[in-house]
Amino acid sequence: MAGRVVLITGAAGGLGRAHAHAFAALGAHVVLSDVTDPAAVVAEVTAAGGSALGVVAGVDTWEGAAVSVAAAVEAFGRLDVLVNNAGIIRDKSFAKATPEMIEAVLAVHLHGAFHMTKAAWPHLTERGGSIINTTSGSGLYGNFGQVNYAAAKAGLVGFTRSLALEGARAGIRANAIAPLAKSAMTETMMAPELLERLAPEWVSPLVTWLASDGCTATGNVYSVGAGRYARVATLEAPGVRFDHVPTIAELTEAAAAIDDLAGAVEPRSLADQIALVAPPA
Repeated sequence: MAGRVVLITGAAGGLGRAHAHAFAALGAHVVLSDVTDPAAVVAEVTAAGGSALGVVAGVDTWEGAAVSVAAAVEAFGRLDVLVNNAGIIRDKSFAKATPEMIEAVLAVHLHGAFHMTKAAWPHLTERGGSIINTTSGSGLYGNFGQVNYAAAKAGLVGFTRSLALEGARAGIRANAIAPLAKSAMTETMMAPELLERLAPEWVSPLVTWLASDGCTATGNVYSVGAGRYARVATLEAPGVRFDHVPTIAELTEAAAAIDDLAGAVEPRSLADQIALVAPPA
C-alpha cells in the first residue's frame, strides 16, 4: 500500500475512521471525505505518522463526488483505491416510510456509490485500481423496518458485480463487504453486549486486503464482523425442467424440487445464468 492513494467516503467516524487508520498504517495516502468535517480523524492519522487529507463533501450529488475525487488527485497526483463507505439510515416500516425517507437513503447509499465511482473511474483505469463497496446483511437477507436501506444495499451487490465485469479489461477489481460493526448507525439497533464484540477494527483488514496486490478477487461479496470473514454467494438450484408450459398444479407438485439447493451452482454473470436456463441444444 506504500504510496497508494485511497479515497474513503463517510470517513469522519465509525468504519471510515477505522479504514483510514488501517490504510495509513500500511503507508497509503488517505483522503477522507464526509459531510461532517473529518479534521479530527485527519489529525489522528497524521499524529500517528500517516498521510491524510480531509474533504468536506457529500456523495449524494455528482458535484460533491467530483469535489472529493479532484481533491485526491490534486493533492497526490493519482487515485488507486475507492472505498464507498458513506451511509445513513431512515428506518421505518414500509407502510409508514415517507418518500423523503426512501429517497434520502437511496441518494446516499446507492446513488452515492454511482456518483463516486463515476468520478473516480477514469483515474482508476490508469493503473488498475480497486473499488470496495459497502453492502449489508439487510441488503442480502432483508430486515424489518429497513426496506429503503435494504433495497439500496442490495442494489450495490449488482453494481459491484457488474463493475467487476466491466473493469476487468482495465485491471479494475470491484468487491463488496457486508460488515457487522459498531457505528453511529448500529448503536441504536443492537444490544450493548453485542456491540462490544463488533469493533470496526475487525472489518478494516478485509478492506485493505481487497485493495492489495495480494488479492485477485473481483465481483465478490464478503460477510465480516467479530473476527469472522466469509464470502457470500448467490446460488441457483438445479431446478425442474418441463417440456411443456406447466400448470399451477404441476408447479405445486414440483415445489420441493424447485426449492432444493442440493447441487446448486454459482453463476458469475448473466451469461452464466442464461447458459443454465437455456443451454445450447
